[in-house]
Amino acid sequence: MASSSGRFRDPRSTEYDFLSSIMVRCPGCAKAALVIPAADNSGCGGRTLFRPRRLVCRSCGLSRLWSGRAVALSRGTAAPATDPYFGVPLWLQIETRHGWLWAYDLEHLDLLRRFVQAPLRERAPWYDTGQKMTLVARLPLWIKRAKNRDEILRGIARIRASLVCA
Repeated sequence: MASSSGRFRDPRSTEYDFLSSIMVRCPGCAKAALVIPAADNSGCGGRTLFRPRRLVCRSCGLSRLWSGRAVALSRGTAAPATDPYFGVPLWLQIETRHGWLWAYDLEHLDLLRRFVQAPLRERAPWYDTGQKMTLVARLPLWIKRAKNRDEILRGIARIRASLVCA
């Protein structure tokens, strides 16, 4: 969490923590749509990653159901990111000169913003229990570098501005 002192403490979030609501570009009308968990009676248990999902667009009324077994999480920043279920492009992404900057939802984007703008970034000690390779630990080096801070914050601001168009 970022505090008034400019300090960021890693909340130990992983990529899986942001998959409950994913903002995507609608394949029908190219406006903002959501990928959300669908009502499920199949009894997948605690495996939230593989629960059925629904792609819903408020603009054109498109609705699709995913109940597959394969999930393709976006890796790297060399190409535009896609959602792990339907493979459609994410809405919250922008290309920078270093690579693609993307987020699944506004909470994910806010975590990136707080991390990038903080001059002091703290991780939990290595000997502490819990998740070691958090989302923040897995960020590409160009996002972590202080010299790219202004450019990345401008990119995040442009992503936020795209929500007005949505």
